[in-house]
Amino acid sequence: MSEAEAGIRVKVWDLPTRLFHWTLVLLVLLQFATADWGLLNMQWHFYFGYATLALVLFRLLWGLFGSETSRFRHFLRGPHAVRAYVRSTFWQKAGHPVGHNPLGGWSVVAILTCLGIQAVTGLFASDDITAFGPLSGKVSDASVHLLTAIHSLNQGVLIALIGLHVAAVLLHALVRKENLVHPMLHGHKWLHRDPGLRIAPVGRALLLALLATAAVAAVVAWGQGNWPF
Repeated sequence: MSEAEAGIRVKVWDLPTRLFHWTLVLLVLLQFATADWGLLNMQWHFYFGYATLALVLFRLLWGLFGSETSRFRHFLRGPHAVRAYVRSTFWQKAGHPVGHNPLGGWSVVAILTCLGIQAVTGLFASDDITAFGPLSGKVSDASVHLLTAIHSLNQGVLIALIGLHVAAVLLHALVRKENLVHPMLHGHKWLHRDPGLRIAPVGRALLLALLATAAVAAVVAWGQGNWPF
């Protein structure tokens, strides 16, 4: 779709959502780099994991209190809508959704869930040698082994979801002629009309980010015995 055909330039993705997206991409790469590629040491892997958990918590809050296109109620649709969208993708019968499409919305939930599982299990994970999650001393050895196994298995699920996400972005570019990357960089799409989207203030995002960060920091401090109370 050309700019002339689309009509007007509309802000679809707010700054907090875009920063969340690209920061999360960076953190996931850094976690693979520290755990599997030998970059830095495992302590950094834990730091990046804490940051990832804080981001996931922020995104859950932003999905409830953030801008319109970032809210779960805006982009989560039922099975019928997902099937219709998948069918329309190959015949290009449907227009371009303003925010997440029905399939992409559930992809967001799947990736957030997978990352949440990965980050939470990482708090308890241990290699029984040098790497010990901050909460590994709060549960039994059997629980540590179980959660470490889930952490390892879930990594494969995460890789698969990331692969599907990248494939979907490429499919949209090739079949629907819709570039999903550019709007997530600059926040705007060209649309036939302005849908009047409500954009939440950045100050609200900062508050929610601070709350999420404080919650993760408190849990880690408690696990490490540094909790002041």
